[in-house]
Amino acid sequence: MSANNDVYQTPLNSRYANEVSLLSEKPVFYLETVVALARRIPERLTSTELGLPITDDAIEQMKAHITIQDDEFKVAAEEEKRRRHDVMAHVHAFGQVAPAAAGIIHWGATSCYCTDNADLIFLRDGLDILIPKLAVVIDKLAAFAKEYKNLPCLGFTHGQPAQLVTVGKRACLWLQDLLMDLRNLERARDDLRFRGVKGTTGTQASFLQIFDGDHDKVEQLDELVTEKAGFNSAFIISSQTYSRKIDVDVANALGSFGSTCERIGIDIRHLAMLKEVEEPFEKDQIGSSAMAYKRNPMRSERLCSLGRHLQNLPKDAVDTYSAQWFERSLDDSAIRRISIPELYLSADACLILLNNVTSGFVVYPEVIRRRVNDELPFMATENIIMACVKKGLSRQDAHEEIRVLSHQAADNVKKHGKNNDLLDRIRRTAFFAPILDELDSLLEPSTFVGRAPQQVEKFTSTEIKKALLPYESHLLKAETSALYV
Repeated sequence: MSANNDVYQTPLNSRYANEVSLLSEKPVFYLETVVALARRIPERLTSTELGLPITDDAIEQMKAHITIQDDEFKVAAEEEKRRRHDVMAHVHAFGQVAPAAAGIIHWGATSCYCTDNADLIFLRDGLDILIPKLAVVIDKLAAFAKEYKNLPCLGFTHGQPAQLVTVGKRACLWLQDLLMDLRNLERARDDLRFRGVKGTTGTQASFLQIFDGDHDKVEQLDELVTEKAGFNSAFIISSQTYSRKIDVDVANALGSFGSTCERIGIDIRHLAMLKEVEEPFEKDQIGSSAMAYKRNPMRSERLCSLGRHLQNLPKDAVDTYSAQWFERSLDDSAIRRISIPELYLSADACLILLNNVTSGFVVYPEVIRRRVNDELPFMATENIIMACVKKGLSRQDAHEEIRVLSHQAADNVKKHGKNNDLLDRIRRTAFFAPILDELDSLLEPSTFVGRAPQQVEKFTSTEIKKALLPYESHLLKAETSALYV
């Protein structure tokens, strides 16, 4: 709800401090592209050099009103009620405050010159906000992985205890996926191009008419508008709109990140259930309104929830792209006003949560060691068999002895709720007398993790380090994202 509690707001706005200003209703970028069209962009090439009758007064009045005032919004709102056309409503409002330019505003353009170019700026600038935030999360998680690279813990396959890994190695599973997300988002960002100055169906016919058939000046105009907007290039081919497949590419990259968020959140929730690792928990935080002792992993649960929403949003973009008709239809407009902001706001909310959680992981080594010790005797049976063979005992005989004792110990655990006593049974069995002096060393947890510590060190010092190099300035000033609800 809004501040006065009577107007609905999306929770992505009200519950998270994010990039709402970039996606607000104020179409500042729309006006910037309108001004860009009228000014013919950079100072080094004026409108008179392009041979167009645009006065200095017109340019100065537009520059003076590039920021829309509340009164202009009121004018535009009333005009849109009459005309049922959003861009023309703002063109009308702009003309009132820049009367010297009123006759040339929107000259040769179509609505999509304003809206689509503005949307491409939104897509680009939104990714420029999200990508460094993801780099910060990766950096924080990499530090956690290095800190706990040597701490053995149970691995799980099929939800059942498996060969040991380390806490840091498991974090690298999340890191590797986040690194893929970083590359996907970077690719989507780098692939963005401007629509530029293309006219009503993408042929630039209106601009060719304005320039009296001079193709070079039309291309020069297209390049200058693109440069002013901060893009390296514009699409050579477009219809009235830029291809909605661009939205698909960006949405897929963000949706894929959403799936990573849910996957990481589920792992954290499972670890919290096992009391091995927890997300941050403040001094006065309440885990349950009824059960006062609880420490519910609410951040990770939110991460799963928002990640699930984010990974479902690309379907809107796919459906919208595939439903386009020829040079354009308008059934893309309403849905994109909803789905594109939600993609960015959902991703931003996920990054806020990931930053907060990775800034304050709580690890319980003694709980982890106890669980390892409970399962380690079963996992050590192969080591014990190999030690028996080295002492000249039969592998088959050793296997059978271990098999029988393991089943007895398992029954002791499962049927009677007692501790795993496999090692005591081995010590009491005469067959294993030749290896009893080395039994303890065969059960050292660090010998069961393989190269996990070395893998963590190599991964973080090579792939992670290289991927984060472009974001060093962001990492230096990174802070812990605050959650207010």
